[in-house]
Amino acid sequence: MKICMFTLTHKAFEVPPDPMYCPLQVGRALGEDLGYLGDDTGDNISRLNCYYSELTGLYWIAKNVKDFAYVGTCHYRRYLINSREQIFTKAEYEQLLREYDLITTKRVKLNYSYRVGFSANHRVEVLDLTGEVIKELYPDYYETYLRLVHGTETYFGNMLVTSKALFDEYVEWLFSIFFQVEERIELETGEDAYHKRVFGFISEFLLLVWVTVKGLKVCQCKVGMLGEKVETKELKERIGEYFFRRDVEGAKTCFLKRREERPDLLMEASDVTGELRLSMQVIATAEAEILQGRPSVVEKENRYSELMKLFQELNQAVYAYRNNIETEAERRFLQREEISVEAIEIAVMILGDSEEKQREICHRMLTDQQNGCYT
Repeated sequence: MKICMFTLTHKAFEVPPDPMYCPLQVGRALGEDLGYLGDDTGDNISRLNCYYSELTGLYWIAKNVKDFAYVGTCHYRRYLINSREQIFTKAEYEQLLREYDLITTKRVKLNYSYRVGFSANHRVEVLDLTGEVIKELYPDYYETYLRLVHGTETYFGNMLVTSKALFDEYVEWLFSIFFQVEERIELETGEDAYHKRVFGFISEFLLLVWVTVKGLKVCQCKVGMLGEKVETKELKERIGEYFFRRDVEGAKTCFLKRREERPDLLMEASDVTGELRLSMQVIATAEAEILQGRPSVVEKENRYSELMKLFQELNQAVYAYRNNIETEAERRFLQREEISVEAIEIAVMILGDSEEKQREICHRMLTDQQNGCYT
């Protein structure tokens, strides 16, 4: 099989050595030429990248690539991975494509309907208008759209591998809908970069609608992350600078401002190491300690890396107490590090147990800490 996996990117990155993976710079018409293949040649919508995100790459592949029987898309940091959690090889894709019509990500399971989740971060009227356009152009798809938009599943990432024929069919279907939506709404020029990418977000869900109606046999795979986003790394460095200056309020303001711009900041795809969540925990703990008139945790330790280690170990201790598997190591940690009441209470609260369960865990941890109860 002639297969090409187009690795969609807007940043320079370390390209996988397998020649099947071909970098494709999306939105190149709007930025610096990184030296990769770009989506701004031939029939293209590269200049609309701020609204369509990686979809400008999918459009370019459908309209301009002719030499491959099978094509796929992944990201410069996200790749579909096999059961050994390794990036798929060409031979592995060939084997899967003999059995399946399409390969994509595992479905995301939501705690609420897709529409409710979408409306929390985006203009829900764009999603609803998308449904109306589907009803007009593809009435056979509308019932499934309605059922799934009020359901609790979606795909993510616009990552898929399939035959070029099916890929082209999907892209044609997708953009025939979006171009109609685009004509009927006013694209928001004043929104931040995250919220402008409304079509990129909706398309993740529409892939589920499309494969469901067509009855395609789909192979769902895990997604592997290579490194972390530059934006995440920069934010961690900024927060680390505030911690070093023992400026808790500055760290909090910096974090909240960035999270307002990027609501996906704490998703696993962005916070790969979990350190942004830990940073929030540090900030919350320090604020609570200050409120009680105690020296805050950043007064005792202001190095970012050490704070991350401290709170990782604290959370591990809480997990052990919660599951009644605590050992002398956890008890010694609580006393050695002089963990505050506020730090323990916040770490316990994060697990989301009932208030009664939280009180029980906190009581046991504080008792062992105060008594130096080692076995």
